[in-house]
Formats: sequence, structure tokens, C-alpha cells
Amino acid sequence: MAIPRADKDAMEGGPRLRGKRRRKVSYLTANKIYTVDYKEVNILRRFLNDRGKIVPSRQSGNTAGQQRMISEAIRRAREMALLPFTVQEMGSDRREFSGRRERYAPRNNDQAQAQAPAPAAAPAADKE
Repeated sequence: MAIPRADKDAMEGGPRLRGKRRRKVSYLTANKIYTVDYKEVNILRRFLNDRGKIVPSRQSGNTAGQQRMISEAIRRAREMALLPFTVQEMGSDRREFSGRRERYAPRNNDQAQAQAPAPAAAPAADKE
């Protein structure tokens, strides 16, 4: 015998809220931009994050067609050297990346001692 939906929700601790979230409005739709060319770098930069990656459509609010158009234009602009493939310098607000090589590299005692700072000399006490 199947349990009715209302009873099942009550047993699980309340109704499941299937979110009907409000869809984000795309920058292109809001400004009535129908085509984006690879030469329009100012528009394309809006769809790149701080590391140079293309922002997903769920984050930007683009439709599938707009996202394809933008990603194609970004790829062409990268080939023409109008946009970077990657960004070397990250902003100061981001944590520095501790690379895997640093964490898992076997330590050599000679290198570890060479990198370690020399112990500070104790100040000489004046003896009278």
C-alpha cells in the first residue's frame, strides 16, 4: 500500500520544498544585445571570472544559445590575443595556492637546512 504524499512529507520532517527560483536575467537580455562578436572585449570580460574561466550559464543567467555564442566569441578572442587564456596574478583577496609539489615533495635534509633561517644570536649581557 502506497503512503499518501502528505503523510510521507510529515514523516520526513516537513514538506520538501521544490524551489521555484526566479531565473537570473542575462546581461545580454537586459541590454537587448542579440549578437556578440569576438572584438567586443568589454562585453566578453563580463563572462570571465577572475581566473580567466568562462562563467557558467547558471551563474550568468544566459540562455543556452547566448552561452554558446559567448563561449565561441571568447575562444576566438583568445586566439586573436584579445583575451588571456589564463590569468597569472590572482587578486589579493584570494588565498595563495599551495601547490601539490610543495606539499608532497620529499624533503632533502640539506635543502631543508639551507632554507631554514639561522638561529638568532642571544644578545650579549654586559658583565661589570
